[in-house]
Amino acid sequence: MATERLTMQQIREILRQKWGIGRSHREVARSLTLSPGSVANAIERAAAAGLDLAAVAALSDAELDAKLYAERAKKGEARPLPDPLYLHDEYQRVGVTLELLHQEYIEQHPGGYRYTQFCAVYRDWLLKRRLSMKQVHKGGDKMFVDYSGKRPHIVSYLTGEQTPVELFISVLGASSYTFAEATLSQQVPDFIASHVRAFAYFEGVAGSLVPDQLKSAVTKACRYEPTLHHTYVELAEHYGTAILPARPRKPKDKAKVEVAVQVAQRWILARLRNETFYTLAELNKRIRELLEDLNNRKMKGYGGQTRRERFLKVDKPALKPLPQETFVLAERKWVKPNIDYHVDLGDHHYYSVPYTLRDEKLLARFSQTTVEIFHHGERVASHKRSFEVGRHTTNPEHMPKAHREHLEWSPTRIISWGQSIGPSTAALLEAIMAERKHPEQGYRSCLGILRQEKAYDKARLEAACERALFNRARSYKHVESILRRGLDRMPLPKTASAAAPANIEPHENIRGAAYYTDDAASNTKEESNAE
Repeated sequence: MATERLTMQQIREILRQKWGIGRSHREVARSLTLSPGSVANAIERAAAAGLDLAAVAALSDAELDAKLYAERAKKGEARPLPDPLYLHDEYQRVGVTLELLHQEYIEQHPGGYRYTQFCAVYRDWLLKRRLSMKQVHKGGDKMFVDYSGKRPHIVSYLTGEQTPVELFISVLGASSYTFAEATLSQQVPDFIASHVRAFAYFEGVAGSLVPDQLKSAVTKACRYEPTLHHTYVELAEHYGTAILPARPRKPKDKAKVEVAVQVAQRWILARLRNETFYTLAELNKRIRELLEDLNNRKMKGYGGQTRRERFLKVDKPALKPLPQETFVLAERKWVKPNIDYHVDLGDHHYYSVPYTLRDEKLLARFSQTTVEIFHHGERVASHKRSFEVGRHTTNPEHMPKAHREHLEWSPTRIISWGQSIGPSTAALLEAIMAERKHPEQGYRSCLGILRQEKAYDKARLEAACERALFNRARSYKHVESILRRGLDRMPLPKTASAAAPANIEPHENIRGAAYYTDDAASNTKEESNAE
């Protein structure tokens, strides 16, 4: 049994593929770039802990870790299996013997298998490997995907310039039923979207996906342990399938799609050579017509059956049903909350997280419609996506009951810092926080203004804040622009007040300086408790 310690994410995926999909140990190991021994170890631990898929889903990473690794079996863990792939590669090198490899294995694992059992493990692997060399495709088992080396093109209306586009091909192993479409690129969004449309065309999902090791599928190519793109993994999880990348420079691993690409080039691309298309939609409409013709053509060697007939007979009954919701492409980004316990995804809109996670590194997963924030694998916040620049989306449950008791920063502290620079600075900071629904949402702008003192002196910063107040500008960007352009050195009109606080018009949201004093805050808290 393998001794490597797996992450909780790897263990969850092993159990999903093994118990939820019914894949073999070796298929799961290949999909997750692990050894079969590691897969067996994870399954045995989960079974010994009395877990099932529902129980695993209900546990946090910490709880799952405790159940699987907190207590060791009384008899100790089973001996680690030697890695047959490593043995096979090393054994082919000049001068290397199985006895030498066994000695190296024992040095790493003193309690491991003796020489006879060690050799038996390797021989059993060789026998199974020989039997699996001839690929026998079962109905609904695999969907192969690839891109055509020869590409179609679209033409510009205005210039007549030809732009080459990609031709995505997917084919089911048992029936050779084919899907094809043109896309602008092989990038992740186009690659994932093509898979979604292929599933819809097949009206079901195959047990596994077999892609080439292109960057959109595999971020780190390797013969034994390729690293899958996280978005591709999410796609597989959503549709309940597994990913088994073909080995680099091993076209036989995906011979089915290699043939499908050649067929598509002959019966689709070749028939488009004298036709002109100005948009991708026009091109794909014509490709779909030729694709229907291709799938309805009789195949040699199958008794005159068509791909569609074989699909309906062999593949379609074995395909898994499509999920109720279509997969939505989402991006990921590591974020860290600011002092106002809000995170920025890069588009300058701010989303709240529980204030207790203010100093934590969080993972944001966001699409065009939703934003999810995760901490150690657990979702801690969920918001509707917004594209309003400079605005905040705040869940009141994420806010502390008393900011002054839980946060290092407070309106009083910020205004006091501003007063140390000058009255106009303090007045501008107060105005910025007063215009926000919650004062904490103005902390970013206030701190940005105050930190301009490092680049400019206090006198210039005070003059810039005075000009911003006079112009009714209430943001860090205005102050930064005034300083950068040297406008703070220009005199204000004579009507401008020296202190400038009088320029703040009365408003129901303006609390006034008294609001931020300790006595007023204490009175407010007492009144709230009395109610």
